[in-house]
Amino acid sequence: MPDIILDTKAFQSAVSKISKEISNDNKNIRETAVVGIQNKGVFLAKRILAGIAKLAEVDISQIPFGTLDVTLYRDDLDNFDSKMPVIKDTVIPFDMSRKNIILVDDVLCTGRTVRAALDVLMNFGRPKSIQLAVLVDRGFRELPIEARYIGIKYQSRALIRIKCKETDGVDRVTFIK
Repeated sequence: MPDIILDTKAFQSAVSKISKEISNDNKNIRETAVVGIQNKGVFLAKRILAGIAKLAEVDISQIPFGTLDVTLYRDDLDNFDSKMPVIKDTVIPFDMSRKNIILVDDVLCTGRTVRAALDVLMNFGRPKSIQLAVLVDRGFRELPIEARYIGIKYQSRALIRIKCKETDGVDRVTFIK
């Protein structure tokens, strides 16, 4: 049986905390864009986007939004054995120059997914800055990458499972011992 790290209420509080911190640090909303890393990072990014828009008192459509798939940029494609990885959409429908990009993912551990996401982003242009937001920071970095916005730090080598209501019907973070 998995142990709960964040229940529904704590999950939503963590997303709200991240949204508030991003809003406080990025007062000029015209220079801000939000990009979610496929898969669960996209759902979290949409929630963070809504939170930022509410706090900035602007329509959500005024803040550019995009999605990234890092599959083909990963350095561990050989770990997929003979299975073909599933490629999802990368959509950056705005000019990234002069934008502070809020890059959102669900879990940060080694930093390899974020490194791949940075490679993808650079193919679309040169943003003013890239600020990383994650729901869970597990520690154990293999690369010098740190999140600026963190819902919760939970250092563990255990398997962390994120459930989002959009895909799983419930918001929850668990780990399996």
